[in-house]
Formats: sequence, C-alpha cells, structure tokens
Amino acid sequence: MTRLVETFGGRLGGVLGTLPTTIVPAAGGIWLANPDPSALATAMAAVPAGMLVDAGFLYVWRALPPRLPGWSLALRLAVVSAASLTVWAVLALGALAVVEAVLGTGASPALLGAAFTATHVLVGVLACLAPREAPKGKKPVRFGTLVLRGGLAAVAIGVSVLIASLGNPALAGVASVFPAIFLTTMVSLWWSQGEAVPAGAVGPMMLGGAAVSGYALVATFTLPSLGVAAGSVVAWVAAATLFTAPSAWWLSRRQR
Repeated sequence: MTRLVETFGGRLGGVLGTLPTTIVPAAGGIWLANPDPSALATAMAAVPAGMLVDAGFLYVWRALPPRLPGWSLALRLAVVSAASLTVWAVLALGALAVVEAVLGTGASPALLGAAFTATHVLVGVLACLAPREAPKGKKPVRFGTLVLRGGLAAVAIGVSVLIASLGNPALAGVASVFPAIFLTTMVSLWWSQGEAVPAGAVGPMMLGGAAVSGYALVATFTLPSLGVAAGSVVAWVAAATLFTAPSAWWLSRRQR
C-alpha cells in the first residue's frame, strides 16, 4: 500500500492499496478451520462491520493531527497512533456487540453484512467529497517497515483463524481486519513523507476499503461452493470489479 500511495498519490494509490489482501488468506483459513457454512457466514458478516470500524480508525489520522500542538514529529505520531488504536478498540467492541445481537435475532448474515457494506460506502464517499491535496511520496519507505507491515498482517490472520477454530466466528471476522496494514502504512508514510501524504490518502482508503467487505460478502457463498482456491479468486475479482474499479474511476473523475 505504501508503494502505491507513493507512486500514484493518495487518491488512486489509496484506493488501489485497499484491494483485498489479508482477508483472502484469513477467510480461507477461517473456512478451513471450521468448514461450517453458517459459521463462515457469521464471520464474513462481521468483516464489513470491522471494515467500517477501520474507516473510523483512518479518519483519526485526518481529523486529529491539525488539532495537536506543535510537538515533535515522534510525539505527534505516537499520540495519533495511540488515539487511532483506542478508537478502533472501542468501535470494534461496539460493532461486535451489534453483530452478535442482530444475528441472535435470526437475521440473515448476508443482509447484515450488506447493510454494513452500504454504510461503509456512504461513509467513504462522504470522506472524499471535500477537496484535499493528495500528493505523491518523494522518499522511499524503508524495507524493514514493509517487513514489519507484513508481519503484523500475518499475526492478524493467524489470530482470526485461531479464534474461528475456537468457535467464535463473529470475533474472528472482526479480528481478521485488524488495521495492521493501515497502521504501518500511515506510520511509515508519515515518518518518511510528512503528514500531507497519508492525510491525503485517508478518504480514498476509507472508500476503497469497502472492497474488502465486498470480498467477504461474495466469499460467503463461493468458498463453500467452489473451494478455497477458486472461491477466493472469484470473490477477489468480484470485489475489484464492483468496488475498487468504480471507486478509482469516480475519484479520478473528481480530480479532473
């Protein structure tokens, strides 16, 4: 994601950088750990709720920095990181409670996931309406930072699969989209490029993240029917076609 934002700028890079990645092995692992279609449906219904929470996490990186005093870069970065993770934790607990309560009434997991996805798209569109500078990066992000990003994402995947195997699919769905990549992307871009580059990418990343929700909705049906390999490919293509491509086109048109 950092490479895409650096190369294409915050608008296009932010959208392309949110193509489904960690959710692909996470969803496959959840299904393999507990091959029960109803459990998978519950987990995948929780993914859009988790992605909506991630949108709130990202928004902190836009809204909070202008309100901070003129502290050092390291202190500002630490404060924003801590605040965004705190917001994520609070919202994630709330989202998990809502998912479990609604599904406890016998509601359709697919319809619940679709409702969260539609809300996420609306929030993403609103976040992109106000014109903002979205510059490209001028300095490369260190290789060690990219390795750290991959390591944190792998941990999130492993934890979500473990939770699924223990019989809590809703929690597994939320855990699978823990914003590990978002966090390392924002931190690394802020540290290497300054505050303007990651701030300009926030809105497009919020909108583009809906593709992950779309992947989860499609994977609910394709993984059990087509298997992990083919089902993952179909879900990824559907998410890229129905969410990422239209978002990139709309943002490019607005920029022109």
